[in-house]
Amino acid sequence: MRTVSSSPPSPASRGSRRAPRSPRLPDGLPDDGSLPGDPERQTVPPIDTSSAAASSAAARRGPRFVDLSPLRESPAFARLWIGGTISGIGGQMTIVAIGLHIYSITNSTLAVSLVGAFALLPMIVFGLYGGMLADAFDRRLVLLIAAIVAWGSTITLAALAWTGVETVWPFYLLATVNAVAATVISTVRAAVLPRLLPARLLPAASALTGIGAGVMVTTGPAIAGLLVAGVGFGWTYTVDIVLFLSAFLGILSLPKLAPVGEVQRPGLESLRYGARFLTTAPNIRMTFIVDIIAMTFGNPRALYPAIGAVVLGGGPITVGILTAAGAVGALLSSLFSGGFGHQRRQGRSIVRAIIVYGGFIAALGVLLAVFTFLPGRNVSASFAHASVPAIVLAGLLLVGAGAADNVSSIFRQTMLQSAVPDNMRGRLQGVFTIVVTGGPRVGDLFVGVVAVAGALWLPPLFGGLVIIVAIATLVRVQRGFLAYDARHPTP
Repeated sequence: MRTVSSSPPSPASRGSRRAPRSPRLPDGLPDDGSLPGDPERQTVPPIDTSSAAASSAAARRGPRFVDLSPLRESPAFARLWIGGTISGIGGQMTIVAIGLHIYSITNSTLAVSLVGAFALLPMIVFGLYGGMLADAFDRRLVLLIAAIVAWGSTITLAALAWTGVETVWPFYLLATVNAVAATVISTVRAAVLPRLLPARLLPAASALTGIGAGVMVTTGPAIAGLLVAGVGFGWTYTVDIVLFLSAFLGILSLPKLAPVGEVQRPGLESLRYGARFLTTAPNIRMTFIVDIIAMTFGNPRALYPAIGAVVLGGGPITVGILTAAGAVGALLSSLFSGGFGHQRRQGRSIVRAIIVYGGFIAALGVLLAVFTFLPGRNVSASFAHASVPAIVLAGLLLVGAGAADNVSSIFRQTMLQSAVPDNMRGRLQGVFTIVVTGGPRVGDLFVGVVAVAGALWLPPLFGGLVIIVAIATLVRVQRGFLAYDARHPTP
């Protein structure tokens, strides 16, 4: 229920300095963090604490809105951001439409949850490989090929809808292809940004990327619900086809982004070095683990079609509202995230945000349980006869969950950018992309299995409580995560 992308910091070749504390690296790796064959040895830039008093005063003044300087100073970034945001709206429409389409054919929540399960392994493989491709080939070309694959899968979905195909497996196949292409695009785009912007604008670019993602996930599902209810699946997919053209405009207008220096061939050796680094980076590893827990046990999106059909009513419109609600929370927290950069104990902030997230998800389960057992209720797929107060309350809970999840994401990405050596960030970015996109798909499977075995209200209630208990237990074992200090970032 979220689209998460990131903007890695600029390479050290643009002026980074040696960090005051070097992380321990695996045996066989140079102690400056570079890999054999790298053209340059690059290190993690330290956080500037020379203006701590001024920063503290700025933090007390309250949140600030996002800086728009990257859009003004880099036309290439502006076109890529605008094109990606517009096409991303269509992509979110298709994600929601596929779930509704499969549910309309099967009337099964488990069948909807299998969309994510089938896509998980291919996303893991291509997420890692996409990061290596970005380092070995012209990044504009890699982006273009991945975009063509995604666009072609949507065209085929539209053809299936217009011809009335009701066999489920083609939808699973095309959803998987679409998800794989989107994963590669997200990974490569993150590697492109430091080539388009100076280092001083990368934090602002990351905030803009988060806002763009919030707009996508806020508007896309809502539009999909309205279109499916009003004109059907064929037109919904077709609108996405048209919106996707904006992505090509952004990609084709990029300058050539050929690899710099000696190129390391993608393969197992490159992955091995990345994996060895991760084994010696407990804080970075912890950011991945806590997000996997949150998204596995606290991602109720596969329930939305059934909630709209048999619990709260409202059909596709309810699905669109619930899906967009989480993104509204994420968008709001992004708009008012100016003070987050002054947080020193970022690990503690992550833990608190995820526990709050688990609480909102558990509360959603309680709400669904109450309405499931409410006597005399009359559920209708028509929104005119839906339980509007319950839908509003469910939406507000998901707004809170989305805001908490986004706060966690901001701090996790900041830790990744600050504590990881630059020449390892490509591979770690691939892992990050896999976690934030693959975790929800594991959550889809969890939700489907538990809902079939129990009831629709059980997955969010049980899952939210599991998140709270698991995170509280985990930080007792990994206490160093709570002590992480942003002034002296260590992986």
